[in-house]
Amino acid sequence: MQSPWSPNEIRLIVQDYFVMLLAELRNEPYNKAQYRRALKQKISRSAGSIERKHMNISAVLIKYGRPFIQGYKPYKNFQGDLEFAVLDYLENHLDLDQEFESFTKKDIIIPEQSIDFNKWIDTPPIDSIAAEPRVAYKRRIRKIDFLAAEQANQKTGMAGEELVMKYEMWRLQRAGKDNLADKVEWVSRDKGDGAGFDILSRNMNGTDRYIEVKSTKLGKMTPLYVSGNELDFSKEKDQNFHLYRVFQMRKSPKLFTAPGRLDHTLHLEAVNYVGKFSNQT
Repeated sequence: MQSPWSPNEIRLIVQDYFVMLLAELRNEPYNKAQYRRALKQKISRSAGSIERKHMNISAVLIKYGRPFIQGYKPYKNFQGDLEFAVLDYLENHLDLDQEFESFTKKDIIIPEQSIDFNKWIDTPPIDSIAAEPRVAYKRRIRKIDFLAAEQANQKTGMAGEELVMKYEMWRLQRAGKDNLADKVEWVSRDKGDGAGFDILSRNMNGTDRYIEVKSTKLGKMTPLYVSGNELDFSKEKDQNFHLYRVFQMRKSPKLFTAPGRLDHTLHLEAVNYVGKFSNQT
């Protein structure tokens, strides 16, 4: 059994991670294997141990609403010391917030004919069951959820919904249901976004399929954000409601889907509350 990571080892791998993350945010090419080999020259850890620690750093960044490296899926079973090191790095490199903000605002341009729908569908993510450690940390970094801001980007959302519209029409046409494909509606664009879903499609038997689309430039383990209205509608239309998650939209967009009410599909956490005085209802 290997000994716990030393403060110096943690410092080096955190620094290594952020160099790669910055390149990814800027859409600059880099080679993870080369970085890993260079890091192994500085610390006595296996390639697998380094890989898991990078995944731990992704989990820490998600916890604080920061973008993460897509190729390092978040793994929650991390040391408290690692969380301190990541937050210290963020505090000492406040210019990263500008990079995060720039990333959230970047538009998506998806070339025509870029998606092969036969290969588009991916499996839903499996969350790590390990709990995040609780650390006594006095927050000094900016309290901004860049992940929420990225997914609130209207152009990203519209691009994802447009892809799903094309996919739904393709799915029905491929099954010989041209009459149903003609009935697919882009509700959020044409009738407003208060319906509780984005696209009205059809199941193969002709019944309604209510689709809520959530899009991100990041990977499929990125948390997504739902409104109370969307949650309530998913409960009301449980049998015909579907979550469509479009991810890694900057490079090669992929999709996974999940049927049923959102609180059965997702582990929901309350992030905002409405405060009312006691004499209000």
